[in-house]
Amino acid sequence: MSVTQSKFRNLDACTSSDMMNTLHRYRKHPDIYGRLAQSISPEIFGHEDVKKALLLLLCGGVARRLLDGIRIRGDIHVCLMGDPGVAKSQLLKHIVTVAPRGVYTTGRGSSGVGLTASIQRDTLTGEMILEGGALVLADNGICCIDEFDKMDESDRTAIHEVMEQQTVSIAKAGITTTLNARTSVLAAANPAYGRYNLAATPQENINLPAALLSRFDLMWLILDAASADTDMALAHHVIHVHREGRAPGLSFDPIGPAELRAYIAHARTFRPSVPGELADYIASAYAEMRQDELDAGELAMGYTTARTLLSILRLSEALARLRWANQVVEDDVNEALRLIKMSKVSLEDSSDDIPAKLDPITAVYTALREWADAHFSTEVSYERALSLIVSKGYPKEVLDACLEEYSSLDVLVLDGDNNILFVE
Repeated sequence: MSVTQSKFRNLDACTSSDMMNTLHRYRKHPDIYGRLAQSISPEIFGHEDVKKALLLLLCGGVARRLLDGIRIRGDIHVCLMGDPGVAKSQLLKHIVTVAPRGVYTTGRGSSGVGLTASIQRDTLTGEMILEGGALVLADNGICCIDEFDKMDESDRTAIHEVMEQQTVSIAKAGITTTLNARTSVLAAANPAYGRYNLAATPQENINLPAALLSRFDLMWLILDAASADTDMALAHHVIHVHREGRAPGLSFDPIGPAELRAYIAHARTFRPSVPGELADYIASAYAEMRQDELDAGELAMGYTTARTLLSILRLSEALARLRWANQVVEDDVNEALRLIKMSKVSLEDSSDDIPAKLDPITAVYTALREWADAHFSTEVSYERALSLIVSKGYPKEVLDACLEEYSSLDVLVLDGDNNILFVE
């Protein structure tokens, strides 16, 4: 008798030389990051940054085990919280199909033991047996939990250990053991009032304990705001998908699920590290996030803890993996900071409680001026300015427009390399 493996979902895509040649051709694309992200659920309109976050969740960071045995997780956890009808569940379903190992469950249909592990008595032998739950079955994969807000609080606390220590500890019916649950958690939830209530504070709308929120690397708030142009484009997109059964024509051919799975599987073979020269930059960015949250007070849109610093590192490592690189660069850190910033941008654009925002050009100038004042300098290099504004969620084009406008007003002077000198 012989045993033949019939399911090669994890590895078959990378063993073929033809597939590897295809992947190398994709890697040479100038914007492979954006192309891979747009290939996730192309039939779903918009959500470009949400899809980029899900792509990083699929790729993951690097898990590390210290000399004293402590393990630092590399898996990325993402929570999508938004109004009904913004395609959260559809994104979860698609991730389950793309991931090499994916488990889908709903909050109301899952109990605490259903997610972790349960003790049952064998009907034949009468002995106690241990059965793993959804999080244990999703080991080395992704567990998608829909209707996360509908879970009972006692059941929701069962996943706290899984999300950080990535183990399930059992001490029941004479069985004491620890099961591995090295899984990424992708959760979807509605705000406390069904729809986001702009009159309430973010904490009242999110209505999840801080101990749980801090475990999510990205807490994405998606608001269904009315906009004539966006609603018209969305309607045409949905009608086309309903009529033709596929997404409208894109500027490129989306990468298929099998090739996307193969690209990610090969990317996960790399183990990027953060070089020492980026330590000060990441530390200052984290300290600035903490200060911004302190200044916002009750209007703060999240909980920035030391886990947020680890989230920045994990997202940066995932971006380096997408480049098939073994070292994190500053652009990876900037993109990680931008995603954290953009995860709350829909709330900032819609909230009436927050004072009117500056236009992007003015906001960029203000950020550059504040940085120069904080460092007691009147000079800012173009590279430093670009890193600063990208981490705040603004593209390079806004920086160039800002420099052009304010240099014409003789507020600042530019040299041949666009380095900035403020005029006192």
